Amino acid sequence: MILRSLLVAGAAEACEPPRLEPSTRIEGKQHVLLFRGVPSPPPLNAAFAVEIAVCARNGASVAAPRVDAWMPAHRHGMNYRPSVVAKSPGSFRAEGLLLHMPGRWELVFEVGGERLTAAHVLD
Repeated sequence: MILRSLLVAGAAEACEPPRLEPSTRIEGKQHVLLFRGVPSPPPLNAAFAVEIAVCARNGASVAAPRVDAWMPAHRHGMNYRPSVVAKSPGSFRAEGLLLHMPGRWELVFEVGGERLTAAHVLD
């Protein structure tokens, strides 16, 4: 009985988002997220999209994540707020991102109260 409980608990912590290739993977405490820019790499000062696949480690369904970009060295984000639409369970597309200057940006995803980030350098 104890072994079965441990196996069930371990399975609840593991999840695999819908397939998204090629992509960058972010492992959070509560979620696993894959993303890719369209086009890739993102252009300077031109709109682009991000395709996202995400799952919750507890097996719950996932609501659309909030997506933003932040430039830590300058302490500012984008001038635009992207829109996020669901494509299928666990799959989303964010449109309207725009990185308006070169440098180090962080893509920021907020999913179910968890903040997941990935750095990107734009020359």
